[in-house]
Amino acid sequence: MEYLEFEQPIKDLEEQLQSCQIVGEGSGVNIKQACVEIEIAIENKKKEIYGNLTPWQRVQLSRHPSRPYTLDYAYAITDNTFIEIHGDRTFADDKAMVGGMGKINGQTFMIIGQQKGKNTKERQYRRFGMSNPDGYRKALRLMKLAEKFNIPVLTLVDTPGAYPGLEAEERGQGEAIAKNIYEMLKLTVPIITIVIGEGASGGALGIGVGNKVFMLENTWYSVISPENCSTILWRSWDYKEQAASQMKLTGPDMLELGLIEDIIQEPLGGAHYKPEVAYTNLKNKVLDTYNELKKLSPKELQQQRQERYIKFGEFSG
Repeated sequence: MEYLEFEQPIKDLEEQLQSCQIVGEGSGVNIKQACVEIEIAIENKKKEIYGNLTPWQRVQLSRHPSRPYTLDYAYAITDNTFIEIHGDRTFADDKAMVGGMGKINGQTFMIIGQQKGKNTKERQYRRFGMSNPDGYRKALRLMKLAEKFNIPVLTLVDTPGAYPGLEAEERGQGEAIAKNIYEMLKLTVPIITIVIGEGASGGALGIGVGNKVFMLENTWYSVISPENCSTILWRSWDYKEQAASQMKLTGPDMLELGLIEDIIQEPLGGAHYKPEVAYTNLKNKVLDTYNELKKLSPKELQQQRQERYIKFGEFSG
């Protein structure tokens, strides 16, 4: 288990617990009560730390290397039926964008999302979850396929942004994202969007236009990362914590602003502590939301989705 800087007190206590258990096993002395007291201290410390997270600490948790990624959720929430589909039928198969079909409690879904890597080699292979235009065109191809067969779409957002390389710009990065937003507004099947990690910039919006949008508890959603915001405003990354607090990028902020419908709870400490709990919570939210959306006609789904985004930015003087 990797620990973030603010999790150091928990790490220290867990090391004490391990030492306590080793001493007990090696010496034959009954120190069970001492170990129990340390376990209680660990639980209390977790509640203290995770119950008072700052926006920047949530950003850090959203990037935790042990956090579940799109394919983890896809395989966990489907009935052992997820089949990945590759290629945009134009240029290439973008490894940063994954998608395929799978059944959740017997209902087929088209599941699409960004995929980060779990180690250095895989992160380079996946470009840290940053898609080229090919990825967005693949995502759109799968959405159109879902529409053809009346299959609901589930998109899982986890990206620090679209890939900023020269080749991405040469192949039309901005146009690909814009086209996805335009086409998603017109799809006639239910679209459920969930931010499972980082939801940054147009990279997130390229698959983020849903009838209902949700965020896991320790995620963020914004037009720019705190580091880049700090760089623009203060010409330095040193103010990233201040930027995170001012940007209103956490789930509660998004909910208050009316930009998402709900927050999906994570296990104490984050989704990586007990992934199975995160999988179950996400799966239940998907099924409940689908049961609500399936009552709408194709035209009503279009209208509801379009009206949802048209009202963004409205205010009363």
